[in-house]
Amino acid sequence: MIAAFVLATSPAALAREPSSHVTATTSSPANLSLAYNTQTDLSFRRGLQIRLAWTGDYSGPFSGMIAAPTLRAIRDFQARHGMQADGVISEVMLQQLISLSDTVQQDLGVAMVDDGATGARLALPLKLVSDRGRTEVGNLWRAEDGSVEVETVRISDTGQTLAGLYETLSQPTAKRSVLDSEKAGDWFTVAGTEAGRHYFMRFAGSGPDLRGFSVSYPEKAVGDLAPFVTVASNLFEPFAGEPSAPLVAENADKPFSAMLAHRRATERGETRYAMADGGEAGAGSHMFELPRERRYGKAAIEPAQGVSPQPGTPAFDMAGSGFVVADGWLLTNAHVVRGCRKVEVGANVPASEIRIDADNDLALVHVNSSIGTPLAISATKPRLGEDILALGFPLRSILADSLNVTRGNVSSLLGLMNDPRYLQISAPVQPGNSGGPLVDLAGRVVGVVTAKLDAVAVADATGDIPQSINFAIRPDAVASFLHKNGVAFRTADPKAALESVPDATAKVKDAVYPVVCTD
Repeated sequence: MIAAFVLATSPAALAREPSSHVTATTSSPANLSLAYNTQTDLSFRRGLQIRLAWTGDYSGPFSGMIAAPTLRAIRDFQARHGMQADGVISEVMLQQLISLSDTVQQDLGVAMVDDGATGARLALPLKLVSDRGRTEVGNLWRAEDGSVEVETVRISDTGQTLAGLYETLSQPTAKRSVLDSEKAGDWFTVAGTEAGRHYFMRFAGSGPDLRGFSVSYPEKAVGDLAPFVTVASNLFEPFAGEPSAPLVAENADKPFSAMLAHRRATERGETRYAMADGGEAGAGSHMFELPRERRYGKAAIEPAQGVSPQPGTPAFDMAGSGFVVADGWLLTNAHVVRGCRKVEVGANVPASEIRIDADNDLALVHVNSSIGTPLAISATKPRLGEDILALGFPLRSILADSLNVTRGNVSSLLGLMNDPRYLQISAPVQPGNSGGPLVDLAGRVVGVVTAKLDAVAVADATGDIPQSINFAIRPDAVASFLHKNGVAFRTADPKAALESVPDATAKVKDAVYPVVCTD
């Protein structure tokens, strides 16, 4: 890390040699970027970004590419210290930047540490925290007064995926806010507040091996810790070495969420511990705790409904799916459209009327336009073990906007706790699948996708991770709802021949639409 922090080349020459370097006449943002990127070493540019991060002026990646964010950070530093904010680094600025960034690092006692528990390498503020030893998922470093914590985590060979973990951790809960989240191909970050404290976590994945770390600190430490978080996130090396043991995987007999939720109690006491702000929290409190408001039983079902869009996309409250059942009418779930100020179908076609049956989680959406051929509803429930397809538009802000099809079978003719309104299915569903049709290989609608099992809540209660347990509303409940609302629907031919998955999909795909609830 020390080598990375050293500014290898002084950019003072940029202001002194007009023949080949930056001058006042070439100090436009585009020219400055070009000059930095072509006339300085990569090590200098990365070091510049790191040092600007330490002073709190830069929060982007340490890519070594000098673009608008880095130029803005240079100008901010110059303006804060009474210099001409032109983006050109003078010798005076360079020396002050080095001095201030060194001071910040020294005050925190920052060092790169190899964590034997997870195999990761990470920056630690060793003047603030000390090693408190192993947890069930990694290692913990904490301040004497409990105000600052840094924790590593490894999740291996449990079936958990990076995308699945991100989906869970990036969703706020009643106790934890999510103020920022970002996901790339093999890593993600999530930041927010919980119980009056700030937290930041970063995870990376290599196949079934997920490794990450978190930082947790009180409001009063934001000024000191925010720059550290930026640097620590960028310098984190999740797969720097081999872990000493296959954490989590070796404890497969324990509830997954419990392993994430409970650290060793030797430092905190058996039941409670004091927070730095004078409050208390349970010994099970954990930076990587997954949402556990729901418990085993009916409340363990969670809607397969919408997902918040990424920055820069329309601000939909939720998004689901629906399918045509009659001229101008689509069927979806009540939880997709309930409480919406405005509902739109497909390519921003507004709904003119909505009818809801909250008890059975069904809704009809009417649009004043032609929306395709209605799908035929099966007059009978499907057979146990029958092959089925779930169609819909899951995770539209993350996955492609096109129709998604997953295959499975009917696992049970009853829902959770023997609820007769539901079928249990093994076809994978995600947020956004709610309201989509469940069809058999003849293209008959045999259900409406409505929910997936809250695997974390069930694992917490039973000690085992449930897999491929999702739910759909049975076709007889659908038919009853349509009859009550006077909607004439097509009844499927019970003797229709079964076809291949592509052929069955082709028969129904044009009648399935995204349904969005605008704020």
